[in-house]
Amino acid sequence: MQRYITFGEIMLRLKSPGFEKILQSPLFEATFGGGEANVAVGLSRFGMDVAYVSVIPDNPIGDACIREIRKYGIGTSHIVRKGTRLGIYFLELGANQRSSKVIYDRSNSAIAESKPGDIDWDKVFESATWFHITGITPALSPSAQELSIEAVKKAKKKRITVSCDLNFRKKLWKYGKSEEVMGELMKYVDIALGNEEDCQKSLGVRVELDVNSGKLNLEKYRELTDKVLNLFPNIKKIALTIRESHSADYNSWSAVLNNRSEFSVSRKYEIHDIVDRVGSGDTFAAGLIYGLNNLNSEREALEFAAAASCLMHSLPGDFPLFTVEEVTRLTEGEASGRVQR
Repeated sequence: MQRYITFGEIMLRLKSPGFEKILQSPLFEATFGGGEANVAVGLSRFGMDVAYVSVIPDNPIGDACIREIRKYGIGTSHIVRKGTRLGIYFLELGANQRSSKVIYDRSNSAIAESKPGDIDWDKVFESATWFHITGITPALSPSAQELSIEAVKKAKKKRITVSCDLNFRKKLWKYGKSEEVMGELMKYVDIALGNEEDCQKSLGVRVELDVNSGKLNLEKYRELTDKVLNLFPNIKKIALTIRESHSADYNSWSAVLNNRSEFSVSRKYEIHDIVDRVGSGDTFAAGLIYGLNNLNSEREALEFAAAASCLMHSLPGDFPLFTVEEVTRLTEGEASGRVQR
């Protein structure tokens, strides 16, 4: 049986009610979320055997976090309990022409203070077939960078497939140049994911693109993905999501996949009245990993991932809670939103 591992930081998510500005009311909705944990939840909901690895403080907040992860059937036995704080992010949802805002409070978090040797990768990777990481963890601190490199090196030594969502976060990159750090990490990656900004700012691969012009040039995405594949000959394929942001609650959404021999483009979804877009890229990653391992073709995998991430815009919170059946209904064209009876 295939076994999947994701590794990264999970945070306490504090969101203002509805579409209010932060502390417009003296309330926050408290949940948990983080890129790699979101992928783990998505994979588990799709029926995969998945374990999540992180460093979480041994305190009541950490206990609540682990209970939440376990609730979705995710293995937590390799989570290291140390450090003094769980990272936090504050979210203010935008509407119409007002953008959403994310404020990070994750300096000196438990995983940011972690270092090589803190995680027993030999035990983590026993019977593992797939390892997923993102560009967020290496951005947290110099020691987290070293731990991330240690992880992908160990995974490749054990011939485990490695996927990486580039996930550029400009508010986090204070420790070294992203292009240098990610360039080293990507040498051990088999499948890359992200968007056009991730490629250009994480890897320094630049192509003139404008997703807000109303005239999307897909050949530019082919050029961009070709450049990444040429720069990193070890990468077997790269998938990019394409978000055309018309307003905070109306986006067009699609994706592309380049496997070196074929360039595929998914169906485009017009997403109105967005509930919450946080976690949509992670849902795409979970959908693609599921699809590549369970569906009949890479084209089907791309369509499944695009549909899953489209649905994520309809759900509050970080975690993608959809089933394979729900996603498949959308890929088959059932998009009316009619009540299921």
